[in-house]
Amino acid sequence: MPQRSMSGTEHSSSTTSGQVSTSSTMLSLADKQKYIENYDFPYCDESCKYEKVTKIGQGTFGEVFKAREKKSTKKFVALKKVLMENEKEGFPITALREIRILQLLKHENVVNLIEICRTKATAHNRYRSTFYLVFDFCEHDLAGLLSNINVKFNLGEIKKVMQQLLNGLYYIHSNKILHRDMKAANVLITKNGVLKLADFGLARAFSVSKNGLPNRYTNRVVTLWYRPPELLLGDRNYGPPVDMWGAGCIMAEMWTRSPIMQGATEQQQLILISQLCGSFTNDVWADVENLELFHKMELPMGHKRKVRERLRPYVKDPHGIDLLDYLLMLDPKKRIDADTALNHDFFWTDPMPCDLSKMLSQHTQSMFEYLTPPRRPGHIRHYQQQMVNMQAKPQDNSYQDRVY
Repeated sequence: MPQRSMSGTEHSSSTTSGQVSTSSTMLSLADKQKYIENYDFPYCDESCKYEKVTKIGQGTFGEVFKAREKKSTKKFVALKKVLMENEKEGFPITALREIRILQLLKHENVVNLIEICRTKATAHNRYRSTFYLVFDFCEHDLAGLLSNINVKFNLGEIKKVMQQLLNGLYYIHSNKILHRDMKAANVLITKNGVLKLADFGLARAFSVSKNGLPNRYTNRVVTLWYRPPELLLGDRNYGPPVDMWGAGCIMAEMWTRSPIMQGATEQQQLILISQLCGSFTNDVWADVENLELFHKMELPMGHKRKVRERLRPYVKDPHGIDLLDYLLMLDPKKRIDADTALNHDFFWTDPMPCDLSKMLSQHTQSMFEYLTPPRRPGHIRHYQQQMVNMQAKPQDNSYQDRVY
């Protein structure tokens, strides 16, 4: 009996202790939530200082909104939402890298990061703030402009676009940064005609390999249609030439109005590249056979280089064709760099690069790839058809719909 009594007392005491422990934990959680809710982040304003106007972008990176600053109704910004859904705790390392790179890069032709702001952590959002990168607002992206049949770039204006794009690339490469996602949708243009390289979500710092050991960067970067052949063949020791290939694809697009190589798979993209730029052989690209995927992909042989032949119907300017040929070199070591490209005769012969603001002033509506109407069903893009059958002859000043 005494033992039972003692055991019962112990059990009662243990239960009470457990209740106190649980209660203190609950209080601790409540205190923590109150602390988070009331904490004042001195260097990170609340996003309520901005009022969202419309959504202007959507992708794997998240969403981008045009927003108005409440204090000054005439000032607009772009809010890029940081994806936090996949984070158990802490801040995404990819976003930290993007922010660090954007803080380093300050140039007229690189998008300007103003600040990072957040929503207030409350019970409504389970005490998890949403973070936004705040950028100067740009009225257009190049993909949106090229998709509009009413937007017509003359040769001087095309030169100005490419000159600014190469200036931006020269600056970031000089600062040892690779963009790694060059495409028309990531090239912003203000209403005053100033071009800005944007979306540094895949960007990274690069260095010359130390101790003779090659770099081991991921090759799963760059949107497929703009991805250079070395990445498609598995190269992991790459550098600035990966961005220069993208610049070449964008430059051709200034005339074709549509991405020039639209593969559905890596295999198909390699076939399209070899049909345009020639087959991958050691004669044109030393040591290409040593790349990891060279013997694992079905690579067409016997194709001659046809960059000039295929693009000449669109690009009437001989200097333009010449620069394109250098930008779309298969061998990254032979591909032209941004500095040399800026000194190419294309930019130093008449017509000289000319201001874009006059042409853009005719278009008061913002043009972004995201806001572009979907392509009409069954509509075949003129350029894509020509690349397939090599028979169609484009007419001057013809503008094709883009494919997204």
